[in-house]
Amino acid sequence: MAETFYSVLLCVLGAVVLRWSVSLGPYSGKGKPPMFGDYEAQRHWQEITYNLPINQWYYNTSDNNLLYWGLDYPPLTAYHSWLCGWLAHKIDPSWIRLNDSHGYESREHKLFMRYTALGADILVYFPAVLLFCLLCIPGKSRPHKVLIAAVMLLYPGLTLIDHGHFQYNAVSLGFCLWGVIGLCMEYDMLGSVAFMLALSYKQMELYHSMPFFFYLLGKTFTINSWFGRLFYLSKLGVAVIGTFVICWFPFLSNPEDLFQVVHRLFPFGRGLFEDKVANVWCAVSVVIKVKNILTQQQIIKLSLWSTLISVLPSSLNLFRHPSVDRFVISLVNSSLAFFLFSYQVHEKSILLAALPVCVLLPFKPLPCTWFLLISTFSMWPLLEKDGLVFSYVPAMLLFYLAAYHVLNLGKSRSRTKGMFYLSVLGALGLHLAAATVKPPARYPDLYPVLISVYSCAHFILFFMYFNYLQFSLPYFPNMLMKSKQA
Repeated sequence: MAETFYSVLLCVLGAVVLRWSVSLGPYSGKGKPPMFGDYEAQRHWQEITYNLPINQWYYNTSDNNLLYWGLDYPPLTAYHSWLCGWLAHKIDPSWIRLNDSHGYESREHKLFMRYTALGADILVYFPAVLLFCLLCIPGKSRPHKVLIAAVMLLYPGLTLIDHGHFQYNAVSLGFCLWGVIGLCMEYDMLGSVAFMLALSYKQMELYHSMPFFFYLLGKTFTINSWFGRLFYLSKLGVAVIGTFVICWFPFLSNPEDLFQVVHRLFPFGRGLFEDKVANVWCAVSVVIKVKNILTQQQIIKLSLWSTLISVLPSSLNLFRHPSVDRFVISLVNSSLAFFLFSYQVHEKSILLAALPVCVLLPFKPLPCTWFLLISTFSMWPLLEKDGLVFSYVPAMLLFYLAAYHVLNLGKSRSRTKGMFYLSVLGALGLHLAAATVKPPARYPDLYPVLISVYSCAHFILFFMYFNYLQFSLPYFPNMLMKSKQA
């Protein structure tokens, strides 16, 4: 027991040191008025939620200009912002003074913001990763499980975005992982509560919603009696609806307030994708400008149907065969389908696919390590813009070396290793070309576009691979986590 405690402590300390090292660097929009970046967005939400009454948080008013980083995440994010704002006000009220603090930057405030991101990791994400590895991975010793947790916590994509660029993705991803743990341990009600917390923190958790829904629905039909099915569904309904009501309660008394929040969460007027995201629509736009051919409503319908068609096979397979291993792989397939085909996708949304891939690391080490490296590479244009070059390189190397030794990547099939190293060489070649060869004046975004297309091609192939893996499970029933379900 003492050995496990000390190994967990070392694992956590190592993850904290990595995050703190990254946090010493710059952040999104540093010194770049008038909009700055995501760092300012998070600070501004603290300003708004602390200083304004709750019924004004999502409305455009003289004190809340929604065009200046208006709040566009669900209530749990707003409550978190209020808590951080309350702490900020206790330390230095000027950090969140209404209307007068826009673009506020100082060494002390940066330290405070970095502490809040680290605290969110330690309170929500770290325990979820450690408990998943200790409770849900069969056939490994405890020390080895802790090492696997360390590899998961070293994933560079999440670290660079949350502690470099600056966001709180670890909160929603942590809640989602708590949901996965609940379902793995057959505490389905607790798992449902945890996932509803994730969804009430960030609406992008819809990427994971289909597997949760179809797994629990499919499990319902494994119960023999109709009474048992109704009782099970009733318990799930109480867990889901109860969590929703608690999180959204301040906005439920007035339908207009609720509709305004929903309107802010789904801004269809923004466009099909953001910047140079590595999804299908961005890659296609190199050849075909979809927005010049179709109306906005047609584009929304196209992305909706494309997403549904790509996610349904995995979801229906999970419904017919509701097992934990198939559920986790379906999380990858669902989130990749949403990332590749849905509307209004950001570069950072690949983190939603990276979470279940991290979960699969001990079961499919090389493909998952490969995916996680490419997912971080796909965000390079954003990370470079933020000045995180000197954090990106060591974080990537550290993760690869840790995965190589802990997960025994050297024992993978030679053909797979060959493809992996060719892929890495291609990514390195793009990095080298971008650093040494100036793009033509006619194509200033040449390298970000090439990186996006290169990464998108990988994600499409990974999407096919993980779908194949899920549909092959009946032939390999013990390949992943042990489950009581058929």
